[in-house]
Amino acid sequence: VQLQASGGGLVQAGDSLKLSCRVSGLTFATMTMAWFRQVPGKEREFVAARSASTYVAEFVKGRFTVSRDNAQNTGYLQMNSLKPEDTAVYYCALRYGAGWSTTATSYDYWGQGTQVTVSS
Repeated sequence: VQLQASGGGLVQAGDSLKLSCRVSGLTFATMTMAWFRQVPGKEREFVAARSASTYVAEFVKGRFTVSRDNAQNTGYLQMNSLKPEDTAVYYCALRYGAGWSTTATSYDYWGQGTQVTVSS
């Protein structure tokens, strides 16, 4: 099983980025996909999840959108109006079943993370 996250980078406040998570080795369409982020010294933080429904954390609501293309085995996180406090390593994750969870330990597979840095 591989989750390959990409799309991170260095941007300025107000810019946009689109992260991708390419999945191989399992049936992506039957799993719930989520995005988390983490900064040094802090726990991994839930950002958004997409299965049959979508849930986005309050602090990114209206700015971030989670989507997926099951035919391409790929998930996406579109991030608009980025702020310096969005700076973190972003991880994609998968869990079996159709229910999303905001708890990192509920997820079965993780990507390697992609760094997003937003300058002010």
